[in-house]
Amino acid sequence: MLFSSNVFLFVYLPIVLLLYYVLPRPFKNPVLLIFSLVFYGWGEPVYLILMVFTILMDYVFGVLIHDRQRKNKSAKAVLIIGIAANLLLLGFFKYTSFIVDQIKLIPLFSAIEVPEITLPIGISFYIFQSMSYIIDVYRNDAPFQKNPATLGTYVTLFPQLIAGPIVRYGDVAEQLEQRKENLDDFSSGVSLFIIGLSKKVLLANPMGNLWNVLSVENGTLASWMGIAAYSLQIYFDFSGYSDMARGLGRMFGFEFLENFNYPYISKSITEFWRRWHISLSTWFKEYVYIPLGGNRKGLARQIVNILIVWALTGLWHGASWNFVLWGVYYGILLIIEKAVLLKVLKKMPAFVCHVYSVLAVMLGWVLFYFEDTQALWKFISKLFTPASTGHDTGAVMLAYLPILVISMFAATPLMKRLISKHKESPFIRYGTIIVCAVLLTLCVAALASQSYNPFIYFRF
Repeated sequence: MLFSSNVFLFVYLPIVLLLYYVLPRPFKNPVLLIFSLVFYGWGEPVYLILMVFTILMDYVFGVLIHDRQRKNKSAKAVLIIGIAANLLLLGFFKYTSFIVDQIKLIPLFSAIEVPEITLPIGISFYIFQSMSYIIDVYRNDAPFQKNPATLGTYVTLFPQLIAGPIVRYGDVAEQLEQRKENLDDFSSGVSLFIIGLSKKVLLANPMGNLWNVLSVENGTLASWMGIAAYSLQIYFDFSGYSDMARGLGRMFGFEFLENFNYPYISKSITEFWRRWHISLSTWFKEYVYIPLGGNRKGLARQIVNILIVWALTGLWHGASWNFVLWGVYYGILLIIEKAVLLKVLKKMPAFVCHVYSVLAVMLGWVLFYFEDTQALWKFISKLFTPASTGHDTGAVMLAYLPILVISMFAATPLMKRLISKHKESPFIRYGTIIVCAVLLTLCVAALASQSYNPFIYFRF
């Protein structure tokens, strides 16, 4: 089920909210658990079994870790087995076909046949969340959860179940038990949800349509405009989903951490990854980079750790070499920046730093998009080989230019800063309500007419 669908907006969400607020406090988590399972099972009911198995498995590992620590015994072996079990589940469904394809390149094994394994939606997100529970309990960063239904509510919570943000157990453990809903949070949650929905429907979808046209066209200008459109599409698609998730969370009393902070205003790649998909970067930092030694064991070890983390970050996004290449690309850029480039950038004009950062990210999105190597290099060559754009393609580019400019402006914090300066003004307070109502109306109208409405990160 998509957030950007009329079924969700006008049937599912009103029913959940009604039951959630009508029923007494002890029933609130069970309501969220049941309806979150319905939400996930709407598209893939067969994989509900896998999700429930993951929850029960990690609940048992949590019990074992807590029990051994209570008896002053080491729980490290239990933790390792728990992490391995989670990674095996993720690896089986996400990487088996990829690994078999690589083995089949060896002549001796070329005849191997493996049944096609369908990737469960959102498995990368909920496995990482569930795994964070046993790690946080082991580290004493969060309390052991006695109630498996409460743990299930955390793992399956529908606002961020399918595409994040990745909510670590330690960040919401207290909220699962003691949150308190109020009108201010609810109203701000509604506004945030509508803003996210608008990003997705009114900006990401048109940018996706433009990219679909220009990605197969010749012409240098068309190629650059196309990858700019894709860069905006993936940003508004994913940040829009994250805003909707955070908004829905507030409606139910949860406060999820911000996942995007205007990444395209960054002056370096280091800054970009502090602003883009913050929950994933934080997860890998807390659970991979720091345990590997971080920057505590010398420069050579730090470089190796960075490359390992970014290769894994790329692989987390998909079972394809282009994702690994994309991750290593960023790992190398970050190493170069840490070694010398950041010092140089500090002396450069801000505009130059912005251009460097945006161009580097756009080239990264080329690696991210094209899984076929030949198509990848063909598109890169179009970016740097002067060629004219056809008349028909030019007409398409001109037609989309206004929404492209609006999207570029919306990717900056200029409007947010302007509103923040006058947030106490009655004009801003009441104007926000009117704007949200207009945006929601436009989104509903667009959903009724659009046939193109995917969420890019659903496949991860």
